[in-house]
Amino acid sequence: MGGPEKGLTRRKRPRTCVGCGAESPKRGLLRVVRGPDGKVAYDPTGKAPGRGAYICPDAECLRRAKKRNALARTLKVPVPESVYEELKPFCPEKTEDDP
Repeated sequence: MGGPEKGLTRRKRPRTCVGCGAESPKRGLLRVVRGPDGKVAYDPTGKAPGRGAYICPDAECLRRAKKRNALARTLKVPVPESVYEELKPFCPEKTEDDP
């Protein structure tokens, strides 16, 4: 009974992007979730139940994740093409002017 209450512990490390491997706070990443029914979908709230995978809002990270099949490996189910299409508007191309 000396431990913290269930659900009140803080995560020690930030989330990791499946595309580039960079660690970022949860709010800075896009979440893709495999729900209890096995369906894979983009989770804009970050609170949907199920196994989640995170990706930077960057077109290069999205390309890398798709090429390496990283979302499917993390979620342990095949990821439909429609999920990648749904994420594209949130992953703009970086230009030379961007830092």
